[in-house]
Amino acid sequence: MTVSHFPADRRLLDVRRCAAELLNLHGEDANAFWRTEMSRFVEEMRGVGAGEVEIRKQAALFLQAVQTQLEYSYHQQSSSGG
Repeated sequence: MTVSHFPADRRLLDVRRCAAELLNLHGEDANAFWRTEMSRFVEEMRGVGAGEVEIRKQAALFLQAVQTQLEYSYHQQSSSGG
């Protein structure tokens, strides 16, 4: 039986939460935060039976969504003087 996963890039609350956190972190703090998030992500995916290929695919989608949100948030802050 194939398990269908909710696309990681559609987890908008998680995407926005990670982007907001990363806007305020830099260097090793940002790296540590992201490594922790990805470890949790992988464990969650494994917990529902996802294979390694699917996990990599979903992680890439999530990363892309977070990067897009970061760009949007940064531009919003810049244009509002924040």
